[in-house]
Amino acid sequence: MKKYAVVSTLLLSTFAAAPVLANTTDWFVGGGVGYQNDAVKQDFGNSQLTSSKNAEGMTYQLRGGVVINDQHRVMGTYSYFSDDVNGLLGERKQTQNMFLASYDYLIPVHQNINLFAGVSAGFADNEFKNKATGFTADSTDFVWGGQVGAQYKINNNWSTDLTYRLLDQDYDKLGNEVDYTQQVVWSVDYKF
Repeated sequence: MKKYAVVSTLLLSTFAAAPVLANTTDWFVGGGVGYQNDAVKQDFGNSQLTSSKNAEGMTYQLRGGVVINDQHRVMGTYSYFSDDVNGLLGERKQTQNMFLASYDYLIPVHQNINLFAGVSAGFADNEFKNKATGFTADSTDFVWGGQVGAQYKINNNWSTDLTYRLLDQDYDKLGNEVDYTQQVVWSVDYKF
């Protein structure tokens, strides 16, 4: 009986997936550079012992994914960010590695131009290292948010994006908090 259930499940899955596989899919890889701003706060439970300073600087990204039917884009992104932050505990170096899965809906506005909006979710590995003592506090936490932007198709294989992304972060360790991240990124993609 179990064999029939397995075989019928496989057959149904194959037939259900056939229309999706018949759609137009374009795989791509790319990279980008941009500006990132993290809202960083030190809070020790006392209003007199609270310090807020934004970490800001360059972010570097690698990404890849698929565009389905010229309107749906699914991608994975890795981004790296690092900055020095001053606070109550002295000067700290923040290093962040972020892994995101994103979905964008592409809206054609011209022959070579798309606007897009979408959602992202993933994980950010934040590390704060005190430069004076060498003490490190790090954690990998869930992040989620959304993005909007514009895409320009240079030719059949190359395109470029300008993206604004806002992500909520849950990092809160040993008095260090990262509340949210903002990014403005210019990227270039190669479509297979």
